[in-house]
Amino acid sequence: MMSAKTCSSLLNEEATLSANFSRHEKIPVEHLDYNYIAHCADVKYLENILTVLRSGDEGIYPDLIQFCENRLQKLDPKSRALRKDNPVATAASLPKEEWSQIIDDLKMWQEETKGIESSLKQQSVFHDVVNENVPPVRGSNCSVPLTQNPVSQRNTSSKKVLPRNYQEWDKFDVENECEKIDRSDTNNDPPTIKNSGHHKIKSKVNATLLTQQEKLFLANHEKDKGNDAFRARDYEEAIAYYSRSISIIPNVVAYNNRAQAEIKLKHWPNALKDCQTVLELEPGNVKALLRRAHLQENLGNLQKAAEDLRLVLREEPQNTAATKLLTEVGKKIREGQPQLQTKGKKILIQEVDEEEEDEEEEDEQTACPVEPSLPVGGEESAVAPAERGDMGNAQKKPHSRGEGGPHSETNNSHGHRRTKGGISDKYKVGQDSPAKAANGTSKRGSAASVQADQSGSSKGAPSCSNGGGNVNLDAPCGALPPPLARLKNEGNLLFKNGQFGDALEKYSLAIAGCTDSGIDSPEDLGVLYSNRAACYLKDGNSQECIQDCTRALELQPFSIKPLLRRAMAYESLERYSKAYVDYKTVLQIDSSIQSANDSVNRITRQLIEQDGPDWREKLPDIPLVPLSAQQHRREEPLSEEALQARAEKAASDAAKRAEVRFTSFKKEGNDFVKKGQYQEALGKYSECLTIKPEECAVYTNRALCYVKLERFAEAKQDCDAALKLEPTNKKAFYRRAMAYKGLQDYLACNSDLQEVLRQDPNVQEAAKELEEVTLLLRQSVNPRPTAKPRRSVPITEVEGDEETLPVSGGSENHCGGGEEVAINLHPTNAYEFGQSLNAARCSGNVAACAELLTSVTPETLPQYLSTQLDGHTIAFIMQALDSHLVEKDPNLVYRHLNHLHTADRFSVVLMLLEKGERRHMTQLFEHLSAVDSTEFTKNDVQNLANKYI
Repeated sequence: MMSAKTCSSLLNEEATLSANFSRHEKIPVEHLDYNYIAHCADVKYLENILTVLRSGDEGIYPDLIQFCENRLQKLDPKSRALRKDNPVATAASLPKEEWSQIIDDLKMWQEETKGIESSLKQQSVFHDVVNENVPPVRGSNCSVPLTQNPVSQRNTSSKKVLPRNYQEWDKFDVENECEKIDRSDTNNDPPTIKNSGHHKIKSKVNATLLTQQEKLFLANHEKDKGNDAFRARDYEEAIAYYSRSISIIPNVVAYNNRAQAEIKLKHWPNALKDCQTVLELEPGNVKALLRRAHLQENLGNLQKAAEDLRLVLREEPQNTAATKLLTEVGKKIREGQPQLQTKGKKILIQEVDEEEEDEEEEDEQTACPVEPSLPVGGEESAVAPAERGDMGNAQKKPHSRGEGGPHSETNNSHGHRRTKGGISDKYKVGQDSPAKAANGTSKRGSAASVQADQSGSSKGAPSCSNGGGNVNLDAPCGALPPPLARLKNEGNLLFKNGQFGDALEKYSLAIAGCTDSGIDSPEDLGVLYSNRAACYLKDGNSQECIQDCTRALELQPFSIKPLLRRAMAYESLERYSKAYVDYKTVLQIDSSIQSANDSVNRITRQLIEQDGPDWREKLPDIPLVPLSAQQHRREEPLSEEALQARAEKAASDAAKRAEVRFTSFKKEGNDFVKKGQYQEALGKYSECLTIKPEECAVYTNRALCYVKLERFAEAKQDCDAALKLEPTNKKAFYRRAMAYKGLQDYLACNSDLQEVLRQDPNVQEAAKELEEVTLLLRQSVNPRPTAKPRRSVPITEVEGDEETLPVSGGSENHCGGGEEVAINLHPTNAYEFGQSLNAARCSGNVAACAELLTSVTPETLPQYLSTQLDGHTIAFIMQALDSHLVEKDPNLVYRHLNHLHTADRFSVVLMLLEKGERRHMTQLFEHLSAVDSTEFTKNDVQNLANKYI
């Protein structure tokens, strides 16, 4: 039965549909047309059209209504407009016994209801539940005892209250009275009894007596209830409903959903078990792999998590969630197990004497290893912005100046060399694991490093800082002198710690130093401008960010980071056209930057809304990136496995898209054929063949269209192509026979129809066509002789010995004329053989025919007869073999007969022989079987005769 929730949703949907239609304007009459409906793609508007047609306001058009329903069915099969009401069951629609049973049940129910009602009237309302609690109100966990009044009963005075005069109303304090009422309500209300016990939902359902369809419906219903509970964040209830669905019919979706609910409750083993079950049922399920990877990460199995994420990326290379998680897992793997076990770093500080300074320098150099290949923060960070997605901000901390960062300019006066007697020279830092070197992975290290830098700013800068790793602030930076390099490194470290204002000051000082000293290093200066632009962008100063990015691009054209930062600044200022140009330029340099792709798609929608369909014409010119810049930014070539996986994925997607297009075109073609629109169907089938040129059924369908359009030659070609793919295709034989009939090639038509009947003798259409074609074939082979007009011959008497001249045209030979024709007894090709055979047959020269057969090899005889084969020719050849060659050379006769039946259309011509001709053929085989020969036996002759007689 349908639930109340489903019924209410359907009623609401129906009300919404009618309301939407009422809001629409009246449907124009011009839109109630086949052509308009066929091209209309708006489902809601088609529903309105269908409503108007069904209403009959513009007339009753059953065919148009059916056409509109078919179009709507194609666009939206689940449209409510296609639903039809079932008539109410009446006595006429049900069997008599069933109807009487229904009447009896209703009467019995009526009597029982009356009895229950009368019994309830005789007892009190709370007869059975005096000492029990009333069930709680739905949606609450409280119940009220029946002995207490749910509503506080206040003592009402029976005295009549006199109205107050106006002076008393002026003294009336509304707020005090409201507070009194609230206090009285609070004090007088009875205490509620909290019902802390929830009704526990059973996790299994007994569905053994249900049919498969009922099980499927119930399983989906339980799964939907679990989805509702999950959306309400009641994950325990969601797990219970998903378990019920699985107990009815185990399915992948329910297992996947239950695993997600278990993850929300941090029940890692149960969730992992569900993910394993999903992957057993459906290997390669992306959701299960992602969730199992998340579980493995939480359980500490980082290698297994990385394997699962690689499988996900093999299936979906553009999956951003998997890419991000794989980056995090890889980072944890690189950090190593010891770092995961330590929550912080212990710093050992001990004071030493000045005379031990030389030894201390060696210790400090050992304690602070520097790796210039691992720079920190800013433009030189080891992680590309396309991978991190935060444009160089490694840690998203709020901007603060109270974390001990450098603020004074005194740091610039100190180089990378240490001075004797400095405070920093009297301290050494214990050596730590090299796995924690640069890039600042510790949570507390960055602040410690900055504090260390601040402590040494007055009497000498430290050569390293401990915390997030061993960071050398004096590391060289390109062509920058040591003071400017230190400023840049400090700015990078501050930027990494989220102190964007302090980092901006460092970068500004470094830029000013480069300008004042006249350093000719466009690359280093461009990096400083780009880093300062990142600080401006983080602080929300988009205008300054754009100016610095422009300066950086003037120094280093087609640099990715300045382009990306300027594009983001333009976008924040809602200058979408310029942002679009910068993003497109970035994609020319490196098309794999996902953030640029996403931004282009987002800005495209904004530009369409802002400038309309012609938004591309209003864009500034997009600069062309030279090939050298593209090669410079090109990623390293992918591995063979990745390339193969990408190629397989692309091929699979292309095959799926082609299959969808093929199915759509074929269905449309079939629909056009049913409507008799063969020209339109022809186009659809041709589209199908461009997608799948090896599909036999499409060839036969297109051949049918060609036959209907009387394009018989093209129909024959399609049938030939179908028979090459499926040599026994019955439809191809039948439709080629129809094409042959249209081409008036009745012999070939007869042969194909016989093949159809040989495969399936019950095809009545083929039998009827065979009768008709046989009649046409007889008429074409034996045309009725046309009555020639009689010629008047003058007869004159002659005297004496005058000679009597022969009358021309008095010969009775069938070939016309009594002239003797020269016969070429040694033909070299089929044409000469045909001329010689016709001449011999017309003159009745059987001996010449026998001599002609002697000069021709038996293997070439079928080829020579391919264009001359008919019933009279067969009979004439049989006569020549029987009368002249069977006694003279029986072996030659046997070889001729053994090859003659392989000629084209021989079986059809054999059917057209008359009784006398068949009798002569039988005599030939009797004479041949009576001959003793070393080449053949009587059994061979008998087997050969079966092919002729």
